[in-house]
Amino acid sequence: MAIKILGVSGSMREGSHSAGALRVVLEAARERGAETRLLDLRVADLPMYRPRGAAIETESLRAATEAVNWAEAFVLASPDYHGSMSGAMKNFLDYYWTEFAGKIFGYLCASHEKGLTAMEQMRTAVRQCYGWSLPYGASFHGDEDFDGNGNIQNAYVARRLRMMARDLVVYGALINQQFTADLSSDETETFVARYRK
Repeated sequence: MAIKILGVSGSMREGSHSAGALRVVLEAARERGAETRLLDLRVADLPMYRPRGAAIETESLRAATEAVNWAEAFVLASPDYHGSMSGAMKNFLDYYWTEFAGKIFGYLCASHEKGLTAMEQMRTAVRQCYGWSLPYGASFHGDEDFDGNGNIQNAYVARRLRMMARDLVVYGALINQQFTADLSSDETETFVARYRK
């Protein structure tokens, strides 16, 4: 059964390099049999998260929530803003918690540096929600790694993006299979027990 991967683009810039890299990962994942969807936060324009049920219900928020609930794995792509993820990405993450539990995540970052702190902060947010993360991310510098048409011209970056797609498909399926089995079991000594209905 094909794993369902949701790519989330957190850039507000048209022609974003992080969004371009995300599309490469999703295409490579489809070539390996995955079902994929793209949630572009620039287009979705989610309202600012407000806790305690005060969130403004919009069609874009309903569509984002449907996509999150559909997904079994995620790729989060963000530009590096002051060593952190974009505000749009953080706002997206704030909306969800239990929806991320037991799912695997990959991280992409467009950065003039290495994007390590931005990816680590996304990883930390996911870990707080009991999500799994690939042990690496992929960073790139737009002007050096992409040509004027938005195509990747750095062979190392291209290989790393394809590697991420492969690992999301393979390890994502394994983790999803075990998480699903644990949900339907009566095993108490697993973190999954708290997510049973």
